[in-house]
Amino acid sequence: MDTRLLILALGMFALGTDNFVVAGVLPEMSRSFDVSIGAAGQLTTVYAVAYALLSPTIAALTGHISRKVLLITGLIVFVLANLGTAMAPNFALAIVSRVVAGLGAALFSPTATAAAASIVPAERRGVALSVVTMGLTISTALGAPIGTLIGGLTDWHWTMVFVALLAGMSAIGISVLLSHIPMLPVISLRQRLSPLADTRMGLTLATTFLFLGAAYTIYTYLAVVFDRATDGNPTNLAGLLVLWGVSGTVSTFVVGRLIDVIGNGRVLVTLLAFLMIDFVLLPWTSGSLVTAIPAMLVWGFCGWGAVVPQQHRIVSIASHIAPLALGLNNTAMFLGVTLAGLIGAAGIHLFGSYALGYIAAALAAAALMAAEIAARKIAVSAAPSLAPDSHAGQSKA
Repeated sequence: MDTRLLILALGMFALGTDNFVVAGVLPEMSRSFDVSIGAAGQLTTVYAVAYALLSPTIAALTGHISRKVLLITGLIVFVLANLGTAMAPNFALAIVSRVVAGLGAALFSPTATAAAASIVPAERRGVALSVVTMGLTISTALGAPIGTLIGGLTDWHWTMVFVALLAGMSAIGISVLLSHIPMLPVISLRQRLSPLADTRMGLTLATTFLFLGAAYTIYTYLAVVFDRATDGNPTNLAGLLVLWGVSGTVSTFVVGRLIDVIGNGRVLVTLLAFLMIDFVLLPWTSGSLVTAIPAMLVWGFCGWGAVVPQQHRIVSIASHIAPLALGLNNTAMFLGVTLAGLIGAAGIHLFGSYALGYIAAALAAAALMAAEIAARKIAVSAAPSLAPDSHAGQSKA
């Protein structure tokens, strides 16, 4: 394995841990800053919106700057921001530090992905991208639970220090091991947003936005949604996070093969349907550890699994500009996280934390509708090129 790719993956692992771990220590942060759970959830929201809005903009504006400089700068900003969160004397400064952390992530993440593809031979680019992206995926199974456990055994301040340490290690590794990263052609912001002109792409991105909103409406407030199951024990909560992350990691391998066998459309609809049902039942299944475990497994598998057919669909729509389109999909994902933080806070205030499952289920249902409409648009656009006996293949869109 190329050590350079592992160093980049470590940086993605730090970013993913930072994104997921706040949910595990949210009650402690709420008490520390003397704000409501809903208000504390905005620490996740501002990080997500900063990343979503700044990532394509920064990528367009910094195309002429050394990739190594961008990677290290992004990680330094990220480290300082997380240390700033750990030392923040009040909630307002903590919010500011989370925005700055989102800026650091926006500098690092797209640059790391592009760097991974450029430092290896063309025939190994797929593997390189998988390795770096795996850092983000593994953060759900390892980083978030470890950070949650650290917060439970000590306090949440050390969780932020843990995240900063991970990013710092990646920065040191990049400075030592990545001597040269080839520059890629500069792409303007207008070019980056050009896929949005395609209705099929807009509907597909809307699907991503809605189902991520559904998943994160629960995840952001996980500690209070499952407090009956965990009994406030950080070890139990960390255990549920491990199950969620492992299930999601497994699904990324299984779902890809299912797409090849039964088609993209059927896989996506099935995953979203099961996700919706899982969330409808959540007010009951979150009541005990015995029922929470299968609920987390289904959620992890379907929630993370749905990302794969979405990426597959995006590439099939715009294969000639796949990197740009996938970048927009990442933006849609983080905008969905932003929606979740806001709608989840409102839901807790109006209906209570145990009712968030119904809100998430409604968003999952909307995602399912958007996915079906997108599939029909894709099928219609492909119809002229299809032979009369090949209409059955349309279901694989």
